[in-house]
Parts: sequence; C-alpha cells; structure tokens
Amino acid sequence: GPPRPPTRPADPDDSTRANAPGPQPRAASAYKPNEFRIIVKAQRDIPQSSAVLRGARVVTMRGDEVIENADIVIRNNRIAAVGARGSVQVPAGAEVIDVTGKTITPGFVDTHSHLRVPRPIHRGEVWSFAANLAYGVTTTRDPQTGSTDIFTYEDMIEAGEILGPRGLSTGPGVFSGENFRNLEHARTVLKRYSEYYGTGTIKQYVAGNREQRQWVIQAAREQKLMPTTEGSLDLEMNLSEAIDGYPGHEHSWPSFPFQSDLITFFAKSGIVYTPTVLVAYGGPWSENYWYQHTNVHGDPKVRRFLPHSEIDNKTLRRGGGSQAGWFHEDEHIMKYISEQVGDLLAAGGKAGVGSHGQFQGLGYHWELWSMAWDRSKVPPHMGLRIATQMGAEAIGRGRDIGSIEVGKLADLVVLDRNPLEDIRNTNSVRYVMKNGRLYDGNTLDEVYPRKRPARFYWQQGDPDAPPQGGGGDNAAAPSDSSRRYIRITPF
Repeated sequence: GPPRPPTRPADPDDSTRANAPGPQPRAASAYKPNEFRIIVKAQRDIPQSSAVLRGARVVTMRGDEVIENADIVIRNNRIAAVGARGSVQVPAGAEVIDVTGKTITPGFVDTHSHLRVPRPIHRGEVWSFAANLAYGVTTTRDPQTGSTDIFTYEDMIEAGEILGPRGLSTGPGVFSGENFRNLEHARTVLKRYSEYYGTGTIKQYVAGNREQRQWVIQAAREQKLMPTTEGSLDLEMNLSEAIDGYPGHEHSWPSFPFQSDLITFFAKSGIVYTPTVLVAYGGPWSENYWYQHTNVHGDPKVRRFLPHSEIDNKTLRRGGGSQAGWFHEDEHIMKYISEQVGDLLAAGGKAGVGSHGQFQGLGYHWELWSMAWDRSKVPPHMGLRIATQMGAEAIGRGRDIGSIEVGKLADLVVLDRNPLEDIRNTNSVRYVMKNGRLYDGNTLDEVYPRKRPARFYWQQGDPDAPPQGGGGDNAAAPSDSSRRYIRITPF
C-alpha cells in the first residue's frame, strides 16, 4: 500500500490540549446523495382467451368441497366460473379442454424455496424455474436469496420472458450484521427492501436480541413488509418472535413432541410453520429417505429438467457428513414432525410446504409427503390445503391464489391420479396451468392458448453449461394493443 505519513511523537500534554477551551473543528455534515428514481415499465404477460376445463374432479379448497365432473371456466388469466358440468355459463367460442377422469387442485405454493438462480450474469432460461413449474409449483417464496438477482428474474417471469413459477422472494436476509441501534435505524435498513428492492417480504434472520427484533417487526409493519424468521434451534427465541407478531417460522421446531400448551400457543399466535422436513432438525434429513426409496436417477422427467451433474451428485452416492448416507428406518423423524404439524392444525394453526431447494421440483412433493406422513393426523385433503390455500396465506397472497374460486388467478394442477386417495399421487402432473396458460407437465410445451413447444438450451447438453444466445423460444409473443403497461410486481 502507499507509505503512511510521518507521525509526530506523542505529546504528554495531548489530553490537556484536547480538553482546552478554544475553537473546535466542526462536525462534518452527513452526506446525502442526490437521488433520481427511474421506473422501468414492462408488459405483463396476460393471455387474451377463454377456455373451459371439463370433466375433472375439482378440489376447490372452499372448505371441504370436491366437485365431481366439473367445469372450470378460464377467461384471460383469471377463473371466471367453477361448478358442476353444465351448471355454469361458458363464453361463446371458449376452447373446451377435456380432462375427464383427472383431478384438479389449486397450483402448489412453495413457502420456502431456494431457486439458486445464475448470477451475476443472468441467463434467458433457468432450470430450477422450469423444474418447479413442471412439478406443479406455480408460486414460490425464496427466503434469503443472498443477492438481488432474483428480482430481475421474477420480473422476467411476470413479463412472460422466462417460464417459471410466480416469485415472491425476500432478497438478502436481514442479519445481525446490521447492528441495529434503534427503531429509526431499523426503518432505514428496511427501506432498502420496501423502496428499492420492491419486495413485499423479508427474512429476519436472527437479527439481534429481542429488542432489535422488535424494532424490525415494527418497521416492517409500518412499511407493509411481511417478514418470516429463521428457527435456528432456539425455542425461546421462536416463542418471543411469535409473541411479538412475526407471521412466519422457517425450519422445524427444535424438539418434539410439544405439549398442548405450546401447540395451542403457536396456533393462537397465527404464525405459519414451514418445517422444511427435508432438512429437519432432530434427525436425518428426510431427503435421504426419498433418495433411498425412489429411483430418482432413472426418472425421465427429472433428467429432462435437472442438470446431469445435479442428479449424479445427489443420487448416485449419499455419504460424507452427518446428514447424508444410509439411515435405518427407525431413525427417520417424518412421523414425529407430521404428528406435530397435525396437532398444530387441529388446534387451528397453519403450516406451509417448503422444499428448501433440496431437489428442484420433485423435492416439493417429498416435503409434502413427509409433512403428511401420518395420515391420521394430516389426511390427504389437509395436506393439499397446506400445499395450496395455507401456503398462499402464508406469503400474504390468499386473495389471489390458493383456491379455485371466481376471480382468483388461474393457477391449477391437473393430476392423472387422485391425491385424495393417496397424497403421493400429487406427483402425477398431467398439466400445469399458470396465469391462464396451460402447459404439458412432462415437457412444459404450451398447449393453450398457444400451441408452442418448450425448447430449452440444455436439451442439447447440460443445464450447467452456458446457453448459446437468448431464451427466445419461450418468450411470450406480443399480444394485442389493449394490454396496459404496468410496473412489474408479483401478482
């Protein structure tokens, strides 16, 4: 580095000089930059068409309602009507899509995804997005993204330039490194999220002592940010966060079973519990069970959407570390967490399905099946409710998604097999409808309203390899001039 300037010898009288009367140097005024805000507007992807999905069993999530042989009318990107076949008005010219014998549920919501998008150089196609959408996940929340790159990708999804689920990510977590000094300081830090990142949610990631965490939740409430928390194996902290009004808890509670007083407390607090059983505390990660008991490596759908390196590294050998390898059946803890989730729901509490990005797409189903392991505590319909309606409410979007009702966004999953008979039938995705567009569940070819094949650059090689050119094949075609231009924000 540059040479340091010479220093004079210490003067024994320095302390006297510093305290002596006389003119003192003026404190430098705080630097305040000039700020120029530029709003970039883009065209939101909204199909201009109408269709009726006819003949399926529909699990609406309006209470326990299940409609056999139903009609679901789609107009543009919203649900226009739902009811028994022939009981609802179908627009003239609507395309009839025969789904006789299928089961339709609302689109799945992943309340704790980690999509791990390419950064800092962005790609025109992202395999983690494609994999999740193909497996029926139509909405994700990535809590703690590590960078702000995710927001650009989510904007591109909203504009129809990339295939993927709706995104509602937090951006980088709010950590203790912020060293919050007071409430005003917390307000300033959170403006980074509410004003600059434009997100509606944050991850309070053990951001200090209880008083500091209270400053964060107060500032978040004032700025209309919906925070969730990091469990961190600290039950006392978890209790205080629930008392202080935090609406979300990520990762499994550090012990089980809970006695009825704790179950009732968490249920009454309204906090949504996303246990991420695939990486649970207190036992082997449940992902190891699914790697051991299913042929993941040979699954053709997995091989279509995930990089070969990702598949090989996670499925051929499971070893090296306390959370990877072979475990005796009795060591797994899915049963205990499922019982705990069931007790919470029975007491009026709420839960969410969070795959933690452990195995993109298919991992969501593993997480759901793990949570619904004890059918007596979490029957299939309740498991589906956790995956849809509760997940939507957990991220603050229950008015737009999570159930099949008039006015809600047309996010649906069409299944070949009935998940009410066996929750593991969720992994029989025939079609996925997201935002009014219907895709083949095995290829992501768009089958309505356009007939458009999905050609991904990695079909000619590994998705880890850099793409050649843009992601143009899956970009949305321009629509009519009646579509308005808006600032891209989720939902």
